[in-house]
Amino acid sequence: MDRLSSSTPNRILARASAGGRGSVLTPSDFLDLAERPAVDQALSRLARNGKLRRLARGLYDLPKLHPRLGPLSPDPDHIARALARETGSNVQIAGARAAHLLGLTLQVPAQSDYLTDGPSRRVVLGKRVIELRHASPKHLILPGSAAGTVVQALRHLGPTQAGDVVRIAARSLSATDKKRLGASVRQAPAWMRPMLLTITAVELDAR
Repeated sequence: MDRLSSSTPNRILARASAGGRGSVLTPSDFLDLAERPAVDQALSRLARNGKLRRLARGLYDLPKLHPRLGPLSPDPDHIARALARETGSNVQIAGARAAHLLGLTLQVPAQSDYLTDGPSRRVVLGKRVIELRHASPKHLILPGSAAGTVVQALRHLGPTQAGDVVRIAARSLSATDKKRLGASVRQAPAWMRPMLLTITAVELDAR
């Protein structure tokens, strides 16, 4: 076995292990270690040997292990962020998952939706679906932040439940997130702007 083919899988596995179990990985995470064909070959070998798990095309993880259940399903957010890293794009939790993370819905959605300024991508893992949908900048406000999640929860629930979003966001967002949200109000739809200003005003009133 040549030096490159033996060392590249070891170096990839060492980096994956350093990231901890639950890490989701793509070939682009290792292009500083070897050329793309060598990285692809090494990842395939590690998956065949059971050292990594292949989730989908170009998508691998080092799964968390349960003492009775064995390998656990990957976190959808980790998958979305890995796909965004692969294309150098931004990603933001959207839809029902955004509302769930704010505690506005108790049911965990079967599909995890995200908006991205990169290419659209859909990953199916058993009964779970992770979908990244390309969106224009006006629909992708403060991507990757808690404030961005609030915007997406508002968009998903609409004006009728906006008061619930405002109440929770005013209590849970940090002062920094509120400041960023206030600076981004003009990017939001007209109906949403008063709600966002209310969230930021709570911080001002507390001073």
